[in-house]
Amino acid sequence: MVKTAPPTPEEPKRSSKGSSPKRRFGRVRLLPSGRYQARYNGPDGVDRPAPYTFATKREADRWLVLKEAEIQRGDWLNPDGGMISFEVYATQWIDDRVIKRTTEGLYRSLLKNHIMPTFGSRQLADIKDADVRRWRKERLNAVGQSTVAKAYQLLKAIMNTALADELIRRNPCQIRGASVADTPERPVVPLAKVLEVADAVPERFRALVLLGTFTSLRWGELAGLRRTNLDLGAGVVRVVGTLVELNGGKLFDDTPKSRAGRRVVAIPSEIIPDLRAHLARYAEPGEWGHVFIGPKGGLLRRSAFRRIWNKVQADVGLPDLHFHDLRHAGNTLAAATGASLRELMTRMGHSSTRAALIYQHATQERDQAIAQALGKALKTEQKKRSGTQRAREIKKTK
Repeated sequence: MVKTAPPTPEEPKRSSKGSSPKRRFGRVRLLPSGRYQARYNGPDGVDRPAPYTFATKREADRWLVLKEAEIQRGDWLNPDGGMISFEVYATQWIDDRVIKRTTEGLYRSLLKNHIMPTFGSRQLADIKDADVRRWRKERLNAVGQSTVAKAYQLLKAIMNTALADELIRRNPCQIRGASVADTPERPVVPLAKVLEVADAVPERFRALVLLGTFTSLRWGELAGLRRTNLDLGAGVVRVVGTLVELNGGKLFDDTPKSRAGRRVVAIPSEIIPDLRAHLARYAEPGEWGHVFIGPKGGLLRRSAFRRIWNKVQADVGLPDLHFHDLRHAGNTLAAATGASLRELMTRMGHSSTRAALIYQHATQERDQAIAQALGKALKTEQKKRSGTQRAREIKKTK
């Protein structure tokens, strides 16, 4: 027989028949241990106990009052929801998303190598702010900041979805700035060095270097470029696709990352003769043939080109030179011509201003031009003021 809780001074007195007043919400009972258990019917119709017992009946009553208010406010969360393991939920989170295969590969790699070892077996509701802080610090001691920022960003996105699914009450990822990758800006390759690189690569890759530099195309956009999208008569290249190489080495054609990636870029007329020579000698035949292919006629692989690039680095005396630095050099040159932010974004294929703003920094020559223009404006205004002052003095003498 279950014991009833002894009356407290705050409780109404029992009726003469010995029965206690009926509770409006929930129930409290005295356990054999002497502690009190609170139970209630949740909005889902399931009878649930409080997650812990109470030393006094008053504490159990107070907990039920707060739980009832929580339900009335619409803040109630199913306590069983957050009991799903992070591994199960995160895996399903990726499976449910419509994302690029390269993005999916990155997410699964980040989960496997950086997030699952710590949180995989944990239940969603058990992951707290302090756990995330400790995990991030441990990762920063093991790998680069950029990788940790990407892993944190993914963890935060997964937990945000869990919050929206009402499985947790609060996202434990609350570290300000932790999602931002602190990637140092690459040094700008001088134009003279770019031409050295064009001369140093095998002849079949000279046009690759020139087009990558002076049209700001990415590696995948160059490797996936077809003859039909290179209009040398009009002097433009139409970027409509990209060649993607997965970690396992598989190649496939894909669309650009964003709508802004589909663009038409003007080609400097000075490099068109090199492009014509390339098409005549090295490109894949046919209207839909690839413009750039490997020495044996296959698709151009970054992994295979890396061996060639390593020799080029040594030949030009830039051992840390990345192929992407050519795009960086082209963007910098475009910005130095006075191109607007929107023009840079269009040429680069970016939908946000963040990357384009990097190239808005003034070169020394551009800064001198600005200073000269400011000085000219000042000089003109000074002449106006001087003329006005003389006119006033002449007027006073009359």
